[in-house]
Amino acid sequence: MDNIKVSVIVPVFNSSQYIGATLDSIINQDFDGFEIIVIDDGSSDNSLEIANEKLNQTTVPNTIIHQENQGVSAARNKGIEVSNGDYLVFVDSDDYITPNHLSELYNGENDFSLIQAVKKDGDTISKPHVYSQDIISTKEFIEMELRMQIPFSFVQLMYKADIIKNNSIRFSSEYIYGEDIYFALIALSYGDKIAISNEATYYYIQHSQSAVRTSQFRRFDVVKIFEELAVFYKKQGLNDLSQLVITSRIPRAIFGNMNYFFYNGYDFDEVIGKMKELDLFNKLSKFEGDSKFKLKIRLFLLNPKIYYNVWKRLKNSID
Repeated sequence: MDNIKVSVIVPVFNSSQYIGATLDSIINQDFDGFEIIVIDDGSSDNSLEIANEKLNQTTVPNTIIHQENQGVSAARNKGIEVSNGDYLVFVDSDDYITPNHLSELYNGENDFSLIQAVKKDGDTISKPHVYSQDIISTKEFIEMELRMQIPFSFVQLMYKADIIKNNSIRFSSEYIYGEDIYFALIALSYGDKIAISNEATYYYIQHSQSAVRTSQFRRFDVVKIFEELAVFYKKQGLNDLSQLVITSRIPRAIFGNMNYFFYNGYDFDEVIGKMKELDLFNKLSKFEGDSKFKLKIRLFLLNPKIYYNVWKRLKNSID
């Protein structure tokens, strides 16, 4: 295809309730020269039929691929493989974008560009992050993410396709959690600058359902993928970033997911047992950085049960 500036990649799996609105939001962009690539990852509902119906009615160039269920990473990778655009954008099948999403992202000059994303739960919309600069180096941005100083999701970025394809950067199908942030942090290390827009053009739709306990502690798998990231950075000679993964991003991921399990009613002894099995206490102790967070970690490591009881009491007082 000629004159395709941007490929919008949409992985779909059993999203019949949302995919129509998602595709409408992409079709109705105030931007010329883009294509839509939908990868149906073995849906058992009528998602594929809805996608076909929507895309048959538009003049926007599009491709629909149906494959056996292999997971969202494989679907996104297929989208990368068949894409024709100079840049890549990812949209999840239960979210939506505003009409100026692509025009805010695209300038054709920088390796990456970034917009702001917000969460929408009914009529409630979260506040977007605001950056003070229009351009930021990829190195500085990576450092900010590894310190978790900024909210960030891989869908906020527009990626130069040559960086992704020439360096064989793909989503890892081995992991359920963290494969998307890993993709972004690898890709960013090959670039130079990120153009920043403070426009909130990506909407995560929060589904009002009680937490479903299906993860079986798989959320802790994110530690493994960050360890792989640390190894990658070290091989690239980015020793400072590698060290930052170990001393900041991994401890923060451990602590955040531990509290997620506590908040969602997982048994204390099961959580602690899993953490010991995965050697997460040792990895948590390597944290360096913010003094308040470091104190929380120290108190937890000193006596996990007391920390848990205090946390639970404070949580209940807020609830």
